[in-house]
Amino acid sequence: MQLGMIGLGKMGGNMKLRLEKAGHQVVGYDRNPEVADVGSLAELVGALDAPRAVWVMVPAGEATRSTVAELAGLLSEGDIVVDGGNSRFTEDAVNAEALAAHGIGYVDAGVSGGVWGLTEGYALMVGGAEADVARLQPVFDALKPEGEHGFVHAGGVGAGHYAKMVHNGIEYAMMQAYAEGYELLEASEYVDNVPEVFKSWREGTVIRSWLLDLMDRALSADPKLDHVKGYVEDSGEGRWTVDEGIRLRVPLPAITESLFARFTSRQEDSPAMKAVAALRNQFGGHAVKSE
Repeated sequence: MQLGMIGLGKMGGNMKLRLEKAGHQVVGYDRNPEVADVGSLAELVGALDAPRAVWVMVPAGEATRSTVAELAGLLSEGDIVVDGGNSRFTEDAVNAEALAAHGIGYVDAGVSGGVWGLTEGYALMVGGAEADVARLQPVFDALKPEGEHGFVHAGGVGAGHYAKMVHNGIEYAMMQAYAEGYELLEASEYVDNVPEVFKSWREGTVIRSWLLDLMDRALSADPKLDHVKGYVEDSGEGRWTVDEGIRLRVPLPAITESLFARFTSRQEDSPAMKAVAALRNQFGGHAVKSE
């Protein structure tokens, strides 16, 4: 199958390679001319045979919105656009409506796999019309991991990015649990070899996972994590998951706390904890550490 790929960074570039290894023809565009096959979106569209399929793999937000808007003026009736970035699910209906006015289909694809996707495959959660998804199935089959799992048509437009949002929220909580376990093991006077404990959990335990494998990998390279600063950003998906929990009145205590823990990591000194220390001093005369 022929496909246009817009955005050839860590994810898009490797996805292009995986598709080409599977025998698909991929025409790539990127703002970096050193990795691009064509010099503009117009050239990309011109290099594809109708009906065209174009996969957008650029940062969520304005970059995606402007790319979709430009494609709406370049593509033709019967073409399909896939947004494979981490867009918020609420933007999918807007994009789909804008493209539908030109007779262009729209599919949203939540993609998980990171830098390992080239060799291990990408888990794909897609939303859109049945006919549009079916037409793109050869591409999805080439990108997904081998075996029966790793792909789902989650529902209509927006369902793919919604599923990916929840996936990332769960990911936040899982990482936080492993991290808290690591800190407790490091603090304990009983455990002498924390990296080997994590390694031992990789087989036969109910907490084994790919994230645990990666934690083992990180500890093997840096047992005390001395070369890592305890500062963690968030991509936005955790926040959106918590927003949805509030909107739908679904309790998400683990995911919510894991998001707040990331906020804490960015504080040099917590103003809230300063207030708690001051209050303890006021009511109980507890000692306060000076700056």
